[in-house]
Amino acid sequence: MYSYLKKRNIDYELKLVLAFLIIISGQAVLSQNKNLEGFCLSANEMHLLERINELRADYDKSTLQLSSSLSYVAKMHVEDLSKNHPDTSICGLSSWSDKGNWKACCYNTYVLNEDCMWDKPKELTSYPYRGYELVTYFEDDFTNDSIIYIWSGTREVLDMILTQGNYSTKKWACMGVGIYKNYVSLWFGQRADQVKKPKICDSTNYKQPVAKDSSESGEDVFYLIYGSFEDINDAREALRRVRKSNFPDADILTRDGLNRIYLGKYDHLKAAINAKQNLPYSYKEAWILKD
Repeated sequence: MYSYLKKRNIDYELKLVLAFLIIISGQAVLSQNKNLEGFCLSANEMHLLERINELRADYDKSTLQLSSSLSYVAKMHVEDLSKNHPDTSICGLSSWSDKGNWKACCYNTYVLNEDCMWDKPKELTSYPYRGYELVTYFEDDFTNDSIIYIWSGTREVLDMILTQGNYSTKKWACMGVGIYKNYVSLWFGQRADQVKKPKICDSTNYKQPVAKDSSESGEDVFYLIYGSFEDINDAREALRRVRKSNFPDADILTRDGLNRIYLGKYDHLKAAINAKQNLPYSYKEAWILKD
């Protein structure tokens, strides 16, 4: 009996030690994530964050801190979306799979579980506050310019970036970004991130953008494009109809074998965005082209 009890106690102690080691190991992995040791952003991701701050500056909004913690969450999310596809027909882009060191999350408009998404920064990093995500899937190739044009041309998205409209009660202090294959994730936080600013993974070919003086902004022209035609006669007929529909300044821009009808041209992106937002519903598919 004594030897049996002794064996049971030894087995029990071994299980406790094993459980303790598992807990410590799990904490070590989590700690590694929370410390973000060696974490960096690509030059492209860093540039997109700078473009977001430039867009905010166009609307007299303050510059946001670049957050390592929120960028880490963004990068984890876009990789999960691309590799594991939790964004099914039921679950939206803000969803997370069950294949990572995080809680699985199916985010949809019918069964809202917003904490599942908002708490990801607290779950994965040392950032102790909620985060708010803007995530987009692009079917075709995209650049930072096309990301900015699409986001700034969508009222709800622009409101989120600028904390206006439905987001007027928010006050962003920092932001982070992740880009992977067809997915782009942008996170905002209402408190500063105590983790130092992220580094650039490969800074060899990276040049810090120089802000243009407002007097130089006329170098770029932004066209509000309504439609494109290969046949010039089709374009001229479309132009005739557009001009009769209260767009007397509309004209044809011929580039790369296409004849594009533009409703107006502007020296500043902000002016083009404002014009797009004020278009009649029948012109909702109009888009901005930088020349």
